[in-house]
Amino acid sequence: MDKRDLSGLFRARLAELVSRSGSNQSNFAAGIGIDRSALSQLLSGGSARLPRVETLLNIAERHAVSLDWLLGISHDPGLTGELRPSFEMEDGGEDQGRSLLMTWHAESAGSKIRYVPARIPDLLRTPEIIAFEADAAHQDARAQANETAFRLDYNRQPGTDMEVCMPQETLEAFAQGRGMWSGLAREVRAEQLQHMARLIRELYPSFRLFLYNEKEKFSVPYTIFGSQRAAIFVGGMYLVLNNGDSIRKMQRHFDDLIRFTRVHAHESADHVSSLQVY
Repeated sequence: MDKRDLSGLFRARLAELVSRSGSNQSNFAAGIGIDRSALSQLLSGGSARLPRVETLLNIAERHAVSLDWLLGISHDPGLTGELRPSFEMEDGGEDQGRSLLMTWHAESAGSKIRYVPARIPDLLRTPEIIAFEADAAHQDARAQANETAFRLDYNRQPGTDMEVCMPQETLEAFAQGRGMWSGLAREVRAEQLQHMARLIRELYPSFRLFLYNEKEKFSVPYTIFGSQRAAIFVGGMYLVLNNGDSIRKMQRHFDDLIRFTRVHAHESADHVSSLQVY
């Protein structure tokens, strides 16, 4: 099919969805993750341009139509198996978890990854901390070390972009040997903090750590892999959100965490290295 014919069919069906939705163009555009001017361009007859695949998926999922219908390939608007399910549960076991993370990182290459860790961010851990946490969780320290090495190697690649948000209080508790880190030697904790500060300096600005106040904001651990998926860690398993609207809500939650930042990315290395270890 000629590209101009294809874009014309898409434009007609997009206009039909806008009309069917009962929303104005601003609300319709916001619902599919674009601005009003971008929607106006898609609806105008002056261009043969089609939207990005992400936008096509968002339109199809949001308005319960198939991609074939949206692109004029089929007359049946019903959903087909080509769309991803809204969410999945994935086993986060040691081997399977690492395999999933490698796949998700690879699929989001070139996109921003946003990460709320459960404790110390994986890629910033020393071998001693890896062994301590693995022993406490009855896990294989070697598998944990491999995951840390993979994440660190990924963030050292050109073109990566990662933002991490974690509570400032988590690092304070670590420095003071409180909570799960009770009994961990002072020198081990001190080396972890200096190791963490060195890596933050090395990786900045493609890796940015923000510290927020957990009294003002709460978060479970999760990672957002660009526009592909959000994976919420639920203790040995991942709740994986594939729906575009759900991913955008997770993005907004991450934005809220950054708004409550007390230590910003350009300050985090100095802050970490200055923590007093008891």
